[in-house]
Amino acid sequence: MKKKKISLVTPCLNEEKGIVECYETIKKIFDTELSGYEREHIFCDNASSDRTVPLLKAIALHDPCVKIIVNSRNFGILKNTYNGILSSTGDGIILMMPADLQDPPELIPSFVKRWEEGYEIVYGIRARREENFLLERARKAYYQMLSKLTYVNYPPNVGDFQLIDKCVLNAMRQIDDVQPFMRIMTFDCGFKSFGISYTWRKRKHGKSRIGLPYLFDMGLNGIVSFSGAPLRMALIIGMIISIISLIYSVSVFLLNVFGFLHDPRGIPTIVIALFFFGGVQLFFLGVLGEYIYAIYNQVRHKPLVIERERVNFASKP
Repeated sequence: MKKKKISLVTPCLNEEKGIVECYETIKKIFDTELSGYEREHIFCDNASSDRTVPLLKAIALHDPCVKIIVNSRNFGILKNTYNGILSSTGDGIILMMPADLQDPPELIPSFVKRWEEGYEIVYGIRARREENFLLERARKAYYQMLSKLTYVNYPPNVGDFQLIDKCVLNAMRQIDDVQPFMRIMTFDCGFKSFGISYTWRKRKHGKSRIGLPYLFDMGLNGIVSFSGAPLRMALIIGMIISIISLIYSVSVFLLNVFGFLHDPRGIPTIVIALFFFGGVQLFFLGVLGEYIYAIYNQVRHKPLVIERERVNFASKP
């Protein structure tokens, strides 16, 4: 019988210190525990300025299972990874296998086992994180909030470390989204899923190049793409404030009519109200602007990434 193929996608940006270890770790797992499966390891390089690409090319020269996509510039980790996923040809696909191995590759055999049991989505649950306490709390709070806000049945603390069946990938290919948020997109497609808890490890080499501004941008992308809650919140709060303002206006009018107000008081109240309502309006304009910006990006139909070259690919799928 023909072996089933499992594709793994690894995004890269200046990973020369750990890229060889990543390759060798995955290869060892497939040579031992997953010897009955064919391996396709796609490395998606986001225009690294170090020796990442030369090292990968040296590996690919002797291992046809290794494929490389080199981008013309840095397009961000989400677009870069998603482009690799769309280029995969496996029966099962690991959405993201980080080059620094923060998501433990030793869980892949367990993912494959559940996949063979009939689960089309096998996802990792980051039950614990080896990182700064405040950042860990902030991440967990965000994913708890996202899980409650989104219309998708999305378990909290789930990242892109997932194994999906080819049927899920085919469904994802039908979604025309220029700002892909894959960790929820898979659940948006439906299908049978199973979660496995693990500890998200700290980096072995160097520091993360994903700063707080980009994390904030990705966080907003997840909310805007899969939830209309901010717009509804703006509508509800706007209605409440309008009702309160109307009640306040009627109350002041009646107090004046019945002679309870005799002198021009309330200047501090007016000033506070102006600042408050001005802030509320700017906040809601910002919420609306995020959705308009998402629409603007979508209608331009720009490519996910612009590639410089591909290595070991016969042709695009």
